[in-house]
Amino acid sequence: MITTETDGPVAVVILDRPEARNALTGAMVRSMSEAYAGFDADDAVRVVVLTGRDPAFCAGLDLTDLARTYDQVADPDASRGEHRPVGFPRPDKPLIGAVNGPAVTGGLELALGCDFLIASERATFADTHARVGVMPAGGLTIRLPQLIGINRARQMSLTGDFVDAGRAGAWGLVNEVVPHASLLGRALALARAVAEIDPAAVSEIRSMYAALAFRYDDEAGADEARWSRRWMRGHFDAEALAARRSGIIERGSAQQ
Repeated sequence: MITTETDGPVAVVILDRPEARNALTGAMVRSMSEAYAGFDADDAVRVVVLTGRDPAFCAGLDLTDLARTYDQVADPDASRGEHRPVGFPRPDKPLIGAVNGPAVTGGLELALGCDFLIASERATFADTHARVGVMPAGGLTIRLPQLIGINRARQMSLTGDFVDAGRAGAWGLVNEVVPHASLLGRALALARAVAEIDPAAVSEIRSMYAALAFRYDDEAGADEARWSRRWMRGHFDAEALAARRSGIIERGSAQQ
């Protein structure tokens, strides 16, 4: 099952099937899609945190269940002309992954769909698609090499070996590794920091990253500059900018 909670402007989605190490069934995927759609429609929610019920983050897709429900999972909203990737729906709002334990195969893909990841010291990561005899369909062969480099990604996929939290941090798969008991608190603190910012600005810069982050052509910089000019023409306010800058300086001083 999927459990949801809200903490002010932050929604928390918990994969809550611990007896099966939070392996995803078709019903869970649909519930996650519905939860994300609800949060996207709720202006009070600005950020979503995704985590698992201990002891695992997610063991991947429940293959026994998937054999019966693949069509519904692969295309849960076909009647409305909407198509989502198998196994890991995403909200339109920022999504922070709080990886509390093993994230394996489809569970790794689910984590890779987050804007960034914070990991417990107990977290581990593995891509066992080839070992199981299935192929990734959720962007793993795109996103994983973007984060850790093509050779390390190949190593994970071709061996199926587990990578512990420390190595995941050193490789750039996760942003931070924290004590297990501090994981959700740290993820919520980061989510609240994101939630303080104008949602329109957050949405715009996420769109810029999605469009430009992995472009290496000569025009990428020029496209970023053009994008910036379009935004500034519609949103620039000198007084508001000065006030925000003062607030940022005060926040930085408080964190030192």
